[in-house]
Amino acid sequence: MSRKCQLTGKKANNAFAVSHSHRRTKKLQEANLQWKRVWWPEGNRWVRLRLSTKAIKTLDKKGLSAMAAETGINLNKL
Repeated sequence: MSRKCQLTGKKANNAFAVSHSHRRTKKLQEANLQWKRVWWPEGNRWVRLRLSTKAIKTLDKKGLSAMAAETGINLNKL
């Protein structure tokens, strides 16, 4: 499984690490991903998702069913 948020689609970003002498080397800025068990009331079960911390905060506000509908994810298959 790739390092990608299942609800928002966030993934790693290519960037430069700039030293004091301004020498630039490539680095990868990974998304802050966490495994999270979320209660899904419509399915009456827990769903285990790989989410970014930003998605977890949004999930608390909107709810799992609304966010899954926005992104087109079928929660029955997870």
